[in-house]
This record gives sequence, structure tokens and C-alpha cells, in this order.
Amino acid sequence: MKKIPENTIKRLSLYYRYLHFLSRQGTGTISSRSLAQLLEANPSQIRKDLSYFGGFGKTGTGYNVSELKKQIARILGLEQGRRVAIVGMGNLGMALAAYKGFEVLGFSVVALFDDSSRKIGKKYRGKVCLDIKGLAKIVRREKIEMAILTVPAEAAQEVAAMVVASGVKAILNFAPVHLNVPRHVRVSNVDLATELKSLSFFVSGYDYPRKKG
Repeated sequence: MKKIPENTIKRLSLYYRYLHFLSRQGTGTISSRSLAQLLEANPSQIRKDLSYFGGFGKTGTGYNVSELKKQIARILGLEQGRRVAIVGMGNLGMALAAYKGFEVLGFSVVALFDDSSRKIGKKYRGKVCLDIKGLAKIVRREKIEMAILTVPAEAAQEVAAMVVASGVKAILNFAPVHLNVPRHVRVSNVDLATELKSLSFFVSGYDYPRKKG
């Protein structure tokens, strides 16, 4: 089986999102060039990314939006819907629990967890926050595959260990720390502070030295 570059997988997720919006707008077909313009990308890169998974589109007519969206959903494993838990019901956790875009993109938030007595038992967007002590039982019962961690940095590793032990296969980590997990568990980190610092650099207008020659 050929190895798929990680950046290709990330771009497929972006393609899927744009195809979803195009489909809702009633767009029937789109060329790789037009899709690339929407994404501010290179048409040849789009064609190369899709070529890893077979032939899509027809010369002269482009891609059928609905069909390509369906095929990318299959590749990304979104057809059956991925069941997700949010662990940590602070401000960020509450915001994510209220986000309606998960369902649209094939994800279903089925459980919320925290260790605070002030939050356990409260309802967030119709879902009751559960005690994290019961995490493993709920993960098995609800067939949860993925977890979103929105816990303080100092608690992240301990919570990640509980999540891994429960059988979760993938973690989206918002805590600004590196998580040590087994190789079979996938972790994606979202470091908001680092991203903001990067944006601050560009906003500052710093004129970096250019190489001569």
C-alpha cells in the first residue's frame, strides 16, 4: 500500500469543506483550476492529491461536485460519522460543544466530560456533562473513537492517559503541551497561542533581511 503524504490528507479535508459549500450552493461541476482559485492553491497539486486515490473528473468537464465530495468523505472515513467526546468543559470546551459545524462535516459529539462538581450534571447544548471517572465506560458504550482535549496544560498528560486507556484512537489537543501517547494513538495539536504569535509577527510589519545574489 502506497504511503499517502500527511499534507495531502490535510488538503483533502480542506477540499471536502469547500466541496460541501459548493454542493449547498447548487454547483454541479467544477474544474481543478476553479477549485484551486477558491483554495488559493495550485491546480496541479489538487490533481496530484486526488491521483493517490484513483481517477476523478473528466477532461474538459471537471469534477462532479457531489460525487467528489462523496468520494473524499469515503477516503477520510466520514461516511459512517465519527463519534467524538469533548474532555474539559471550560470556555473553549463549551464553545466547541455549541459548534454546529461538526455534524455537517461528519462528526458527532456524543459525550462531554469534566472533573469539576460545578460542571458535572450541567447541560451544554442538550448534553449532560459527565464525570471523567466514567470515561472508559462511556467510550465503550457510545463507541467513541476520537476525543477533543480542552483541559489546562498541567492536567493534559494525565487526562490523555485516561483517554488512551479508554480505547480512544485519536486526540485533538488544545493544551499547549506535548502529549506522550502510544504509537497507535494519533494526536493533532492546536496551539492557539503560537498561531497568534505568528500572526503578530506579520501584523508588526517587520521587514526581514533578504539574501543577496
